[in-house]
Amino acid sequence: MEYRTLGRTGKTVSSIGLGTWQLGADWGDVSTAEALAILDASAKAGVTFFDTADVYGDGRSEKTIGEYLAANPGHGITVATKMGRRVEQDAANFTLANFRAWTDRSRANLGMDTLDLVQLHCPPTAVFSSDEVYDALDTLVAEGAIANYGVSVETCYQALAAIARPGTATVQIILNAFRLKPLDAVLPAAKAAGVGIIARVPLASGLLSGKYTRDTVFAADDHRNYNRDGSAFDVGETFSGVDYETGLAAAIEFGDLVPEGITPAAAALAFVASLDGVSSVIPGARNVEQALGNASAGNIGDLGEAFAAGVRDIYDRSIRASVHDRW
Repeated sequence: MEYRTLGRTGKTVSSIGLGTWQLGADWGDVSTAEALAILDASAKAGVTFFDTADVYGDGRSEKTIGEYLAANPGHGITVATKMGRRVEQDAANFTLANFRAWTDRSRANLGMDTLDLVQLHCPPTAVFSSDEVYDALDTLVAEGAIANYGVSVETCYQALAAIARPGTATVQIILNAFRLKPLDAVLPAAKAAGVGIIARVPLASGLLSGKYTRDTVFAADDHRNYNRDGSAFDVGETFSGVDYETGLAAAIEFGDLVPEGITPAAAALAFVASLDGVSSVIPGARNVEQALGNASAGNIGDLGEAFAAGVRDIYDRSIRASVHDRW
């Protein structure tokens, strides 16, 4: 596993982390025992970065991580959580009083006096330009409730606004073979400012694993079923905003680029991890096998210029027109 500095936090984390939305059982059924097994397998495979949110299972994901950390002292794991999606998405709700309440709840859930990293969870665009918001976050750091803060964003515009703020330690953004716009300006700006990039949805909701077909059926409570039109939250979070049929065809082409002996999923993760400026990639895992497969991508390294050129060709021909200008 490769390890890197997580932006302005100064913490060293694994290039492949673990996203834990699914451990909240918001979509699909992951038992607490299975969730703990996933966390343990990931940690033993060298993963030292867990990403969660207060809204995942209404705190269930945070509590499960807290249980795991308490049972494994000396774990060396950095935990990033997120706040701001448990209320109406109105910029007026992003206040110091609410931040204190939200972080206190997460501190209790995770069993941590000081949270390693708290990210605003894809808030309204106006929040990213609010001096009062950043002042409030600085206050939380001064009070010792959090050690660092960052943002999770939907758009490159939001990312660049946050990067310009001196207290922003990290930016979490969708980045994968089907969402390459962050390479244009966000990654260079983050690197120049010393801001860490956390790459989420690195498999385009599983499309890049090459395991889905036109006949694949997703459960009723799976966002890959109910959010394809963006009716629940930003459609860019589901299949990276790519039309499902288009994504299936592009995924087949992507699979043809993958060297023998490597799975498409591992190649997709390794590709993102190799991008200059990326601190950690956070795929999710719904079982131990997936967790171990994801972690193995941390040992692959750069797949080379020909592979990267092939990815960009697929993007330019099949994906760019539908996603590049939206996010």
